[in-house]
Amino acid sequence: MEMARRTLALGKGELLMWTYNKTLQYPINIKCPDPRLAKVIISQYGGPDGELAASLRYLSQRFGMPDQKAKAILNDIGTEELAHLEMVGTIVHQLTDGASIEEIEKAGLAPYYTDHGVDIYPQSAAGVPFDATCLACKGDPIANLQEDLAADKKDFKCNQN
Repeated sequence: MEMARRTLALGKGELLMWTYNKTLQYPINIKCPDPRLAKVIISQYGGPDGELAASLRYLSQRFGMPDQKAKAILNDIGTEELAHLEMVGTIVHQLTDGASIEEIEKAGLAPYYTDHGVDIYPQSAAGVPFDATCLACKGDPIANLQEDLAADKKDFKCNQN
């Protein structure tokens, strides 16, 4: 999302908060629907170790960092995780796009589609809605970075499966 340039207080300079290129970082072109796979991949969107949790964790922990460089790094990583969230959402959408009601039901997604339609709702593969209790933001930079390393390890392992 691109926000307009705004004049800072007292008319000094301009601030550009975000720029958004309206293309995915990596093109995704899934041709055949596969709702069963979508049900598994949805965890990478809104599960406890998914991209939504990762982005919120980094963007929240940045405030406790001791210097501007560390804050900027966590801000950049959190923003990158939002790009991953967009890609995973696109994958789930394309895996379910054009699927029949029978395929949706067979995949166990009927309750999901009853509640959310074609929107991508953040939840785990087990159907548990995203909640922020999976985030570890302790106010201690070392503890936060240890949590980030552990979460990245879990995410890497999940992506390998």
